[in-house]
Amino acid sequence: MRFDKVIPVDPLKPYIKHFVISESTLESTYKIFPSTSLVIGFQYQGQLTTITESQSKILSTAGITGLSDHVQVFKNSADIGTILVFFTEVGLAFFTSCPANELFNQSISLDTLFSRQTISETEEKLAQAQADSERIQVVERFLLSQLKMIQGDKLVIEAVRLIYQSKGTIRISELNQKLATSQSPLEKRFRKLVGTTPKKFASLVRFNTVLNDLTTSIKSLSEICYEHNFFDQAHFIKDFKQYTGETPERIKRAD
Repeated sequence: MRFDKVIPVDPLKPYIKHFVISESTLESTYKIFPSTSLVIGFQYQGQLTTITESQSKILSTAGITGLSDHVQVFKNSADIGTILVFFTEVGLAFFTSCPANELFNQSISLDTLFSRQTISETEEKLAQAQADSERIQVVERFLLSQLKMIQGDKLVIEAVRLIYQSKGTIRISELNQKLATSQSPLEKRFRKLVGTTPKKFASLVRFNTVLNDLTTSIKSLSEICYEHNFFDQAHFIKDFKQYTGETPERIKRAD
């Protein structure tokens, strides 16, 4: 399986973290853990399906997936090829007026947010492209055509920065105090732009920081638990299982 990151052109860098070119010759089923990015996917070949306990759902060849608070299971066909677009935390708002919170725990067709004709034209160009660089250029042209020159919400941007600075451990009362605001107006603006509440987003940031520690460091589970301000290991394990369906010990052993 190939999973290559590509940095976007300068005009897109404030809104797009990176692109990923993902290809696999083999059919496979895999898990995706919750992250802090909304993601657009363009499949230029093959097919992708989401799998839940009750059903399987074939995804549109051009779709968008919002933030999630649980592990997601996907199945790809053989010979699949996808361009993934990872947004910055507030990046989606510069391309569509759709509130990001409406995409929470959702994977929907991209023509729900953008014109069907524009999406179809983009998919046709991707199908004709012969190289990675051509495919990236097609997606960049699509994004640049949709880019809106609007003012960013400085309060939400600062809230995101403070949450990352604390590695997701900041209390919401402390966040509100630092921003000199109250919970209700911040939460409303944050949900619309980021896709969930500041509290849930902080939990996602903490989870991803913990996951990185589990898979890249030699720290013990106890050290990781207390470094990230969990009350005890029982709470640590419970929160981790909510996001992965696995215990932290099993993830660490599998790495």
